[in-house]
Amino acid sequence: MARKKRQAEHVNHERWLVSYADFITLLFAFFVVMFAASNEDKQKAGQIAQSVKIAFQELAIFGASGKVFPLFDEGGPPGERVSIIGNTHSAFSEMRVVVDGGDKGDGEATIEEVKERLDTLLDQQMEEGEVRMMLDSRGLTISLAEAGFFQPGSSVIESAALSVVAGIGEKLRLLSNNIRVEGHTDNIPINTALFPSNWELSTSRATNVLRFLLSEAGIPPQRLSAVGYSEYRPVASNETRDGRGLNRRVDIVILNTVAAQLEPKAAPETTDESVAGQTAALEPRATPAVQQPDP
Repeated sequence: MARKKRQAEHVNHERWLVSYADFITLLFAFFVVMFAASNEDKQKAGQIAQSVKIAFQELAIFGASGKVFPLFDEGGPPGERVSIIGNTHSAFSEMRVVVDGGDKGDGEATIEEVKERLDTLLDQQMEEGEVRMMLDSRGLTISLAEAGFFQPGSSVIESAALSVVAGIGEKLRLLSNNIRVEGHTDNIPINTALFPSNWELSTSRATNVLRFLLSEAGIPPQRLSAVGYSEYRPVASNETRDGRGLNRRVDIVILNTVAAQLEPKAAPETTDESVAGQTAALEPRATPAVQQPDP
């Protein structure tokens, strides 16, 4: 019997497509990873930068000669500012220092830069004692005195002071930091239909300032909070008239990274329509309450 002739195997000339497809897949994955890594969370980066700046400001930076070099503008060439930018995945990994001489855009300014702008904006109010500002371990505190912003016993912002609060809100939009509005009173009791005690008065004043920053200044609600301390966080003695005047205030506190870490986690961002509905329902109402006058 004759042996059947074996047919020659067909050579597959398309096997290269398998390797090519694998290469394209890996290349696509590589570019996806690179794109994701290049989109940093600006808010986290700003918080990291602020935390590092505060640490260096408190501890100072020392050169080889032992001289202390300031971190910010003091002692340096005019117009130069130092900003520290960190990787969002780690507070101190891949940190680099950038020196620039220009202003930053919205959401990128530092607390120190905003304070400089507010110093210029509120120069007259600070001379008259209506506004005070202070940098401390929590961040920047803008203190609005009752005189100039509220009538005694009322939580409604004076119409003449609305432009001042609006100017403050405009500068605060340059930051991504959380903002806490704190209401304070002196120790003189109040008992009206609207405000049975100083607790209600201090809380209502803080809430009305928050409402204005939300509705008029356009600050995202996730960054805002309000609290009333009544008479129990004084900055001066209540034994004198001047001291009581200092204690009757609303503090707008721009929290730095360290203080913000102690805050409850913010809810997801809401749409413009929902924010508009909230602000419409929170319009200030007249509060014709009268606090007991100073003796």
